Amino acid sequence: MASHNRVILIGNLTRDPELRYLQSGMAVVDLGLAVNDKRKNAAGEWIDETTFVDVTVWGRTAEVAGEYLTKGSPVFIEGRLKLDTWETDGQKRSKLKVVCEKMQLIGAKGQGGQGGPGSRPPMARPAGAGNQYNRAHQSDQADAYSQPAPPDDFGDPPPDMPGGDEIPF
Repeated sequence: MASHNRVILIGNLTRDPELRYLQSGMAVVDLGLAVNDKRKNAAGEWIDETTFVDVTVWGRTAEVAGEYLTKGSPVFIEGRLKLDTWETDGQKRSKLKVVCEKMQLIGAKGQGGQGGPGSRPPMARPAGAGNQYNRAHQSDQADAYSQPAPPDDFGDPPPDMPGGDEIPF
């Protein structure tokens, strides 16, 4: 039988990330994420429902999380569910958590997030890469950061985009 284990979450951090390194040198961060949802109760009233999720982030992504995220930061997480089991004082315990495979910082600076939807943290240079890497990717980075801002309202489209009747699909 086929199976599929995929989780996609958007929420806010419940605490500051604490970056640590294993003896092997691998970076790891455990995040607490609050995910809000609205639903109707039996009386038909809308209620807010918050789910708290533990997320483990590894490697370079963990370093980025430790550097750029703080309590309250909005973040997009994609990963997989993992059940951790252990024994304490003769009692078996378990906890379901998310292992992060992709993370994206969302929100604007100064609003708990670290950049807009198109922003990224500075690119890490691969080990052993020198000035040649920097020159080759400098123009790519400049293009990524110099995207025009989206319009403030949803009125007329920008002049370089087709109008409402000219949508190409």
